[in-house]
Amino acid sequence: MFTIIKKNIDINFPRGHHLHCLISQIPNEIRLDTEADFQAVTQRKWQRIRSVLELITNAESNLKKIHFLLFPEGTLPSSHFDQALSLIAQSFPINTVTMLGLEAFPLATFFTLAQRFKDDNEELLQSIREDRQSGKIDDLQVNSTAIVIKESTGKVRVFLQAKSHPCYHEEAMEAHQDLYHGKVFPLWHCPSTGFNFMAMICFDYIYRTPYQSNIRQVIDYANELYFSSRQQLDLLVVLECNPKPEHILFRNVIHGFYGEMIESTPGVHDTITVFCNASDETNASLPADYEEPFGHSSIIMHESHKIAPREFPNFTVDSFEGLPVYRLRFNCDTRLFYFNLPVFHRFDPRTTRMPLKIHRIYQEDGQGNWINMRDIEKGNLSVPNF
Repeated sequence: MFTIIKKNIDINFPRGHHLHCLISQIPNEIRLDTEADFQAVTQRKWQRIRSVLELITNAESNLKKIHFLLFPEGTLPSSHFDQALSLIAQSFPINTVTMLGLEAFPLATFFTLAQRFKDDNEELLQSIREDRQSGKIDDLQVNSTAIVIKESTGKVRVFLQAKSHPCYHEEAMEAHQDLYHGKVFPLWHCPSTGFNFMAMICFDYIYRTPYQSNIRQVIDYANELYFSSRQQLDLLVVLECNPKPEHILFRNVIHGFYGEMIESTPGVHDTITVFCNASDETNASLPADYEEPFGHSSIIMHESHKIAPREFPNFTVDSFEGLPVYRLRFNCDTRLFYFNLPVFHRFDPRTTRMPLKIHRIYQEDGQGNWINMRDIEKGNLSVPNF
C-alpha cells in the first residue's frame, strides 16, 4: 500500500474558468532483449517527446492556455530527462504541469535523481532508504513518472513517483527481473484555488483485494479532504502503456469509484479521471503476433455532468457499457488531444454550455511536426466537425 503525501504548490489556475489539458497519445517503442540498435530507439523516442514539447513552446492562440501536458508511461528515455526539463524551464508558460512517463532504470539511479530534487521528494527518499535496509535492491528496475511543475513565479519543481504495482509482464519469477514497488504518492494542492490532483501509473489504479487497494486509499483520502475542508480530488491522471486499456479490471474500478456502491464518496464524486495511453503504433516494436490494441485514451466523468452520447471519427462519448459515468473515448491512432477540464461541477440545468469540449486534435505530418487537423483539407482526411 502506498502513502498519500499532500504537496502545496504555487499554481494560480484561473478562477471562474475551466482548465486545459493535452493528452499525448504517442507510440512507445518497448525495449526488448533482442533490440538491435539501442541508441536509435532512444533517439526516436526522444524526438517524439521533444516535438510535443516544442509544440507547446511555440504555442499559438488557444494552445497558450494549456495547464496540463500528459505523456504515456515509459516513453521518455532517462538520458534525455535533463533536456526535457530544460525545455520546460526555459520555454513553457507559468502555471503548467507536465507529467512525463520515464523508461525504467535502476533504483540506485532513481535515488540519485530524487536527491537532485530532494526538497520536493523527502518522503520518497526516506521510503527508499528504509527499503534499502531490507536487502541489496539497488539493481531493481524502477518504472516511474516525473511531474514537472512550473509555478506562477517561474520556479520549476520536480516530483518523482515510482510505480507501486507492476503488471506481470514487467516482472517474472526470477528475482533479477523484479521491479521496485513505490510507496509514496503525492497529492498536489493549489492553495490559491483549492484545486487538488494526483497521478498514478497504469496498474496502480486497479483493485488488489476487495478490502485494500491503492484506489481505496485515494477515495478515503479524498473523502477526509471533503469532510474536513469541503474540498475534493478534482483530477486523477493515469499514465499508461496498456495493451488492454478497457479491460474489465479497469471498468470495475471506474464503477466503484463513481458508483457509490457501498458508501457515499463525496470526495471523488466530481473527480475528472484522465487516462493517457500509448498509441497503437506501439505494436510495431513488439513481436509480429502481438495484436493487442493500445490507444483509446479517455476522459471519465460522473453521469451528473450530462453529456449526450455522440460519435465522431476520432472520438466517441458513451457510458462505458452502462456505468454511471460519461466517457469520452479517443481512437487508437497517434494523436494529440487538446481539451478543457470541466472543473466547475454544477451547471444551471437550463444552460446550453457543454462541460467538456475538444479544442484541437493534432496529427503527425511524417516529418516530426504536429498539424491541427482542422487545418488539413477535409477532403483528404476524415475530420470530425466539432
